Amino acid sequence: MFSKILIANRGEIALRIIRACREMGIRTVAVYSQADKDSLHVRFADEAICIGKPASANSYLNIPAIISAAEITDVEAIHPGYGFLAENPHFAEICQSCKITFIGPTPENIRLMGDKMQARSVMQKAGLPIIRGSASIIKNKEDALKTTKALGYPVIIKAAAGGGGKGMRICHNDLTLVSSLMTAQTEAEANFGNPNVYIEKYIEKPRHIEVQVLGDKYGHIIHLGERDCSIQRRHQKLLEESPSLAIDAKLRKRLGEAALKGTKSVNYVSAGTIEFLLDSSDNFYFMEMNTRIQVEHPVTEMVTGIDLVKEQIRICAGERLRLEQDKVQIKGAAIECRINAEDYENNFMPCPGKINSLYFPGGPGVRLDTHIYPGYEVPPYYDSLVAKLITYGSNRSQAIKIMQRALHEFHIAPIKTTVPFHLKLMENPLFLKGDISTHFVDEMLKSDQKTEG
Repeated sequence: MFSKILIANRGEIALRIIRACREMGIRTVAVYSQADKDSLHVRFADEAICIGKPASANSYLNIPAIISAAEITDVEAIHPGYGFLAENPHFAEICQSCKITFIGPTPENIRLMGDKMQARSVMQKAGLPIIRGSASIIKNKEDALKTTKALGYPVIIKAAAGGGGKGMRICHNDLTLVSSLMTAQTEAEANFGNPNVYIEKYIEKPRHIEVQVLGDKYGHIIHLGERDCSIQRRHQKLLEESPSLAIDAKLRKRLGEAALKGTKSVNYVSAGTIEFLLDSSDNFYFMEMNTRIQVEHPVTEMVTGIDLVKEQIRICAGERLRLEQDKVQIKGAAIECRINAEDYENNFMPCPGKINSLYFPGGPGVRLDTHIYPGYEVPPYYDSLVAKLITYGSNRSQAIKIMQRALHEFHIAPIKTTVPFHLKLMENPLFLKGDISTHFVDEMLKSDQKTEG
């Protein structure tokens, strides 16, 4: 087992990893930007090194600075968390060349699954159902029009190297297709350094279902059930839950088997997630694979009792998975609300600033992953996530009731957060019934606007 790990991240995920390491007897090194000098991950790590100015490019994406920090502190491994360098195959390769273990999959896994076109092809060969789409990169409007003619509208343009909803455009006619193509290419280039896009048939009002997988270095792979991530806005997840109300035992078995088949086909090592779209007829289609720990991993931990970060560390230290598939049990229900420093009544505008007043929820069934404290200043340079509020109950209804209570207790001021949005969501009759899709939030917000009008 490792004796010291550097955490190449910030915020709540850095704290989450520090906690897992401390329980495992592993020392930690935090890296931080000048903007994060007063952050809790800096305070609670055993050592901390400043790696640059506030902008991500000068700090958390600064590979030479992070590697230098790792060498100076003599760590054996680097945990990248999620975001930043977590899915950067070049960074994983540099770690290897410096004889530092990258706590994640192999560079080959990251590179293969990071290219959405290649991933589609690999998973199709492995026998997973995929959505009909272009067989190659769309280079110009002629390619786009020809492909769409064969597929039929609506279609969706997607960035080949994409994620987080960037470089994605839904098109319903030739006019929007042609105008959206260049926009998607430009956005993909700006966000991923790769302008390549492809086109898929667009599925109306699907559910977004993902399956958590773990694989060790000896070919042993298991899955830990599904998460329903359908509550999202502009392809950004706002709430996740496990298990999904839309998945019965038979469908869960099929989803799990498909996820294992796909994971084994690439000899995957570490924690990962196979993501699917589920249509109204219970047909599911491979969408992508995330080669890292997910923001929403706590809901799986709550219903399985398995610490995913510790498993990640053990796997990358060369230990065998001690879990067998038939021993994995899903008990109860868990929900995670992402609490962002955003004003949802003002088009979810980011609201950085100082937190003067703060009260955390607690009590039975409540877990809070956060890095904020009274006097903390939310910086404007990074993602707006300030907390993940997770509740657990014996069933979905109970988990929702606990969440309602916890949200009412959660007080952050004077900055705006998405707590009021989640409170409204918890009272929505359709959400309470589980009648949701990836369009649910947009429809809910439109309904609110009509009511107010």
